Amino acid sequence: MTKIKFGTDGWRAIIAQDFTVDNVARVSVAVAEWVLAKHPANKRIVLGHDCRFAGELFAETCAKVFVSRGIEVHLAQGFVSTPMVSLGALRMNAGMGVILTASHNPPSYNGYKLKGIHGGPLVPEEVQEVEDMIPAEHGIDLASIDLGKARKDGLLHDIALEDMYVEHVEKSFDMKAIRECGMRWGYDAMYGAGQNVVRRLLPDATLLHCAYNPSFMGQAPEPIHKNLGEFSALIKQGGIDCGLATDGDADRIGLYNGRGEFVDSHHIILLLIHYLVKYKGFTGKVVVAVSTTPKVKKLCDHYGLEYQVTKIGFKWICGIMIKEDVLLGGEESGGIAIKGHIPERDGIWMGLTIWEFMAKSGKTLDELIAEVYEIVGPFAYDRNDLHISEALKQQVLKSCEEGRFERFGNLPVRRVETIDGYKYHFDDEQWLMIRASGTEPVLRCYAESSTLQSAGAILQACKQAIGA
Repeated sequence: MTKIKFGTDGWRAIIAQDFTVDNVARVSVAVAEWVLAKHPANKRIVLGHDCRFAGELFAETCAKVFVSRGIEVHLAQGFVSTPMVSLGALRMNAGMGVILTASHNPPSYNGYKLKGIHGGPLVPEEVQEVEDMIPAEHGIDLASIDLGKARKDGLLHDIALEDMYVEHVEKSFDMKAIRECGMRWGYDAMYGAGQNVVRRLLPDATLLHCAYNPSFMGQAPEPIHKNLGEFSALIKQGGIDCGLATDGDADRIGLYNGRGEFVDSHHIILLLIHYLVKYKGFTGKVVVAVSTTPKVKKLCDHYGLEYQVTKIGFKWICGIMIKEDVLLGGEESGGIAIKGHIPERDGIWMGLTIWEFMAKSGKTLDELIAEVYEIVGPFAYDRNDLHISEALKQQVLKSCEEGRFERFGNLPVRRVETIDGYKYHFDDEQWLMIRASGTEPVLRCYAESSTLQSAGAILQACKQAIGA
């Protein structure tokens, strides 16, 4: 029996190795039992899959398990994004939303994400409840379950999640301004689930990797600069004022200015807060994961906003968003949610918000960033994902835990935050963070300084200190 564990965001595993029909059925039994126990009046599940290999087969497996337990299933036709399933769960008042996706992981992976009745990730304690209910065997004769009969019996329905999402966008943004402002938009879907909806919303945008390709051309669909070289080169040719990229299930954002330079999530979070408060008059608390720049607190202090830091994993942020008045919840990894939408990361929604800001102000992305810098000061950020042996990884984490790192290079450690991983603060608002990934065999190292060069130097000093 494979022990199935939910990580930072869902269960992820290699297709045909651990991500099998039988294991997907086992998880689905737990999901079904949890919904029946926790939401007896909402015995509905909104179900979808992204662009990954065999998504349809795995979705069919889930549907068979759910209908066998008497649960009504609303199944998306074709691939959909994670935010579409979350929105569907909210609109349908469903006991659960399920999307089969491994998000930004390499093409060999698939995964299983759980979404709550509130339209965002299931909160951590509820995820644990589901995980604890996963049986050793599913005990279901899947071949004998007739989905055609389930349709006739009113247990299986089609749901047009993409149409629902497009309608929500059209009502929430000044799409006329975005389409007609004279600025030229570019979008890289990374062969992911955002491709159809952006094509519908912005037919004149320059599109890249907007085709169905479950292999993702061998590239993990994570919207970070090292994976987006082709998109950056395209923008550098001219003719695009701002470029948006989203990951495999379109809940994470990557952004480029008109010169083809990558704009990280820290800057995006600051831009969003600045736009929502100064230009739109919004208020509310700002909640960010510990790996996010402290400049966010500086901006919150400037605008008189409450500020809170959480562990990494959007489920922690969502837990606060569904209980309190939150303006923005965000992570370093490109997962951001804002007021006026669902308590869920949504790369396309964030991209459209930035584009509306540009369209309405008539300013370039660089000019808007300059506005933010006037308040918080300029900064640069970089990240290294170290693929090291498990033994070295554990050794590094032990050294962090025992407080052995008192300096990195010529930077003495002034204080350490241990909310999630180890965040070392230096002088002059510089910092380094070391943390083991929750979904991959990787040690993540994050750094911020005044320039990209000096942030890179901090990461290099980190590598030397840990012996990587």
